[in-house]
Amino acid sequence: MADCLFCSIVEGAIPNHTVYEDEHCLAFLDIYPRSKGHTVVIPKKHATTILDLDEESAAAFMPAVQKSMQRIADVLAPEGFSVGANQGEAGGQEIMHLHMHIMPRWKGDGGGNMHSIVKAESDMPVEDVAKLFS
Repeated sequence: MADCLFCSIVEGAIPNHTVYEDEHCLAFLDIYPRSKGHTVVIPKKHATTILDLDEESAAAFMPAVQKSMQRIADVLAPEGFSVGANQGEAGGQEIMHLHMHIMPRWKGDGGGNMHSIVKAESDMPVEDVAKLFS
């Protein structure tokens, strides 16, 4: 996609600091890191969200995340990780190319857990939400 920052990185038009790469995915250091070694994993084929991935890219995506995390663990030896993707504008996605953030974590780094991202409670009891899936 011509206007996509991450597609430009895949094409080599914009340099990156590669952490991991294979035929389907590229992992590179985030240029605005939230922690030492903060890495972004992207599919090389453009997809806006995980729901837009074709089957082949989807099958390759999580193994690339896992291999990237292992590389970070081997190099930086963090005490933990926070891993996640912002999907859609309401979910905080700023670059409309699927990307998974891998944030190495250390005790006392000031970060929270995934539950600290959203502060609002559900407007429906869990039992009512469960009925929607029945």
